[in-house]
Amino acid sequence: MNITAQMVKELRDKTGAGMMDAKKALVETDGDMEKAMEVLRQKGIASADKKMGRIAAEGLIATSIQADCGAMVEVNCETDFVAKNEEFKELTAGLAEVVAKTNPADVDTLLASTCPKCGKVISEVIKEKIASIGEKITFRRFIRYEGNTASYVHNGKIGVLLKTDKKDEELMNDICLHIASSAPEFISRSEIPQSVIDHETEIEMGKEDLQKKPEAIRAKIVEGRVNKLMASRVLLEQPFIKNPDVTVGQLIEGKMNVESFTRYMLGEGLEKRQENFADEVMSQIKG
Repeated sequence: MNITAQMVKELRDKTGAGMMDAKKALVETDGDMEKAMEVLRQKGIASADKKMGRIAAEGLIATSIQADCGAMVEVNCETDFVAKNEEFKELTAGLAEVVAKTNPADVDTLLASTCPKCGKVISEVIKEKIASIGEKITFRRFIRYEGNTASYVHNGKIGVLLKTDKKDEELMNDICLHIASSAPEFISRSEIPQSVIDHETEIEMGKEDLQKKPEAIRAKIVEGRVNKLMASRVLLEQPFIKNPDVTVGQLIEGKMNVESFTRYMLGEGLEKRQENFADEVMSQIKG
């Protein structure tokens, strides 16, 4: 059967495969579009499996806020270039929406579930995107809150999901912005484990500038330093980013209570790629 350019284009549009791969698949299946798609899918999944050994510490953080809940996800890829790809952006946004609407127990449960929109298993959807985009893609983590939620994402790299007891969109958005910028670890002082306070006290007591001071004075200075350090890690005691004259606690007093928050920073804790761009280009040429 004569394989036309139009057939190749149609198969490329449906699968995202390269021109030569699309043409080979059509030749292999004697022009049968459905079989050719299956061949490419099989080959794509095989190549996707090969890509899973690569380092993927770039990517995007995305959120989805619904009427009664909100979700935030981190999806990783290998390069910042792919993170800016519209196809990757759509995938990440779609996964955030699925988490919000289906409330999966964990990442494995989500990956094994069926996408409400396309009817495919989500792990297969991701493998198809790997084949289409050409990089390793991993769904790393998510958080989901029920109730009054708001979110803020900065350039896809820092994300915040917030839950409060009352709805005030403007104030909630301001708090999200503050959390993104100031990176608090706890809502209030009462949440700080005693072990954290004891550890910081031990560090301060051992600092050289205090060693010659009398015990009682040293203990007083250390108490003040630790108190200041703990305040810097507590949301309600931090100076509000838009008006440092008031704390976040003073800002929201009588208006709402913060019940939960989560702050994601893209790729935190992940191994980073060590290649520079020139090395990367050369490796592609040699490959």
